Amino acid sequence: MDKINVQPAEGKLGILCVGLGAVTSTFMVGTLMARKGLAQPIGSLSQLAKIRVGRGESKQYKKINEIVPLASLNDIVFGAWDIFEDNAYESAMHAEVLKEKDINPVKDELVNIKPMKAVFDHNFVKRLNGTNIKEGKSRWDLMEQVREDIRRFKEENNCNRIVVIWAASTEIYVPMAEEHMSVEALEKAMKEDMKEVVPPSICYAYAAILEGCPFIMGAPNLCVDIPAMWELSKQHNVPIAGKDFKTGQTMMKTVLAPALKTRMLGLSGWFSTNILGNRDGEVLDDPDNFKTKEVSKLSVIETILDDEEYPELYKDIYHKVRINYYPPRNDDKEGWDNLDIFGWMGYHMQIKVDFLCKDSILAAPLLLDLVLFSDLAKRAGMSGIQTWLSFYLKSPMHDFEHKPIHDLSEQFAMLKNQIRLLGGYEADQEID
Repeated sequence: MDKINVQPAEGKLGILCVGLGAVTSTFMVGTLMARKGLAQPIGSLSQLAKIRVGRGESKQYKKINEIVPLASLNDIVFGAWDIFEDNAYESAMHAEVLKEKDINPVKDELVNIKPMKAVFDHNFVKRLNGTNIKEGKSRWDLMEQVREDIRRFKEENNCNRIVVIWAASTEIYVPMAEEHMSVEALEKAMKEDMKEVVPPSICYAYAAILEGCPFIMGAPNLCVDIPAMWELSKQHNVPIAGKDFKTGQTMMKTVLAPALKTRMLGLSGWFSTNILGNRDGEVLDDPDNFKTKEVSKLSVIETILDDEEYPELYKDIYHKVRINYYPPRNDDKEGWDNLDIFGWMGYHMQIKVDFLCKDSILAAPLLLDLVLFSDLAKRAGMSGIQTWLSFYLKSPMHDFEHKPIHDLSEQFAMLKNQIRLLGGYEADQEID
């Protein structure tokens, strides 16, 4: 088969992160340590995983960067926007995710990563108050300021390419509106400063796309999950991906729910609750912000377990999700799940899961993979929604004509097949 023309990963890759909190600082420290050979990038498929290419006698297992040309960690340059002025070193120390001994070897590089002023609207994240904030006449004006930031960063750091990734807080729930249905309508809303339908995240996504930079939404914000952004990304040949990093509890759901369906076991109820004490937990303690996250988390089970196809098993599932802010835990999140299931002759059983995890430790490798794969997609001439990156996301983006894929094994197959195609190999579903 003909190999897709993928441009080589030449020169420096700028990674601009929206938000310089626990997740971003952990991502930066780990990446910088890994490229010095001082830490292992565990959890990152792009750095560690081998996948099969070819079949039969020609079957081989290769690392992903042997199949497709990924940017080297040595070529990465970090930048960020944040509502607080702390540099990456101060942020990493304040987050208390990593030990000081694991931060200090890259302290000099971290100190030099100073956040640019952020686009911020207190009405969308009421629990946070920052001082490092842009001022502008309208959302359009603020978007143009972000564009200027991207251009300046690219020039000052001699970057060939830029990827922008949102790793900031969850905004309040914003339902899709008429202003989101076309580029023309959205631009009009931005220029008229219709704040209620244009959250700050849209300013970053719009700016990135206009500058030709792939954009990744790592929170459950509306943002790129609207027709206007799908249209804009196609117009400018830019890949977009989202939404909401799939880290702890939802990752377990995408494994357990398909297991129930595969065995034709019934589910009557699924109760999920979390405690965490980082900035994300504080923001999600606000009911308006939690609603955005709740919609993202609730969609997983309903999509995997098809109640129309199997009403006798999944018609009346009671699914409840809770997130509780608990400061003593800081970034150490704990997720409890209780599943009430039933089997042969309708007899009831239960499954209990208690996942004690570090949110940022699970998220950091996702950021690395999403950034490198989005850059790869851009160099391969791909644009619009990158469905093959659903593996990393809680609420995978999709247009009105398609349903999202939530089953982790199916998502993994999609990811591997896209990498095979980009490497000039055949896509297939053969068991590895």
